[in-house]
Amino acid sequence: MIVIPAIDLKNGRCVRLKQGRMSDETIYSEFPEEMALRWHREGAERIHIVDLDGAVEGRPVNGKIIGKIVDAVPVPIELGGGIRDMDTIKSYLDLGISQVILGTIAYRDPELVIDACTRFPGRIILGIDASKGRVAVEGWVKKTDITPVDMAKRFEAAGVWAIIYTDIQRDGMISGPNIEATRELAEAITTPVIASGGISGTDDIRNLLALEKCGVIGMITGKALYEGAMDLSEAVKITKLQENLT
Repeated sequence: MIVIPAIDLKNGRCVRLKQGRMSDETIYSEFPEEMALRWHREGAERIHIVDLDGAVEGRPVNGKIIGKIVDAVPVPIELGGGIRDMDTIKSYLDLGISQVILGTIAYRDPELVIDACTRFPGRIILGIDASKGRVAVEGWVKKTDITPVDMAKRFEAAGVWAIIYTDIQRDGMISGPNIEATRELAEAITTPVIASGGISGTDDIRNLLALEKCGVIGMITGKALYEGAMDLSEAVKITKLQENLT
């Protein structure tokens, strides 16, 4: 299992939101590419990027900055936010993004996700963001009646590379991840799961490591790193030690 630092982009800057509220932001860097390089130097094996403006507007917004991040670090980058058509998927993959994350479009146009998995095998991640046990889309603004497990099962046969599960109520709150909901999802499907939302420190890293046997392959963390509540190099060492024991 790996620890994946998050870089959320808004107006070209690296920010963190509380529970996905665009009006409740903290700016951490004017140069997101330098932040990506820092995380790489501290041991990150993968970087998670979200184009927050794109998620709300439904189209790519921070493409120039994303290109700078791709050029800055030699590790795989997964990207979500505003990716709603095949042309955008292709353009980001051509830019050097390793996997694109499809969330809202998976709800609105499931066939596009299935087609993308066929056209770009191993390059598509399904993003499932949930609040109170129900999936939310369109930058977390629109709530649906679909459960994360039901959403995941719709695409299990399509061949998505992984599913990123985010508990919106915990995102950016440093309140601890939703272990039980993550476990429930991972045990219900065969697709690998990446946990996201609420990681507050190394104790949470250890708790999530226990889900590896259920199919959880990674964990995304943001605010805990930016606020200094957790050291990335220490978190990476914990996962490597577990890897050596198994």
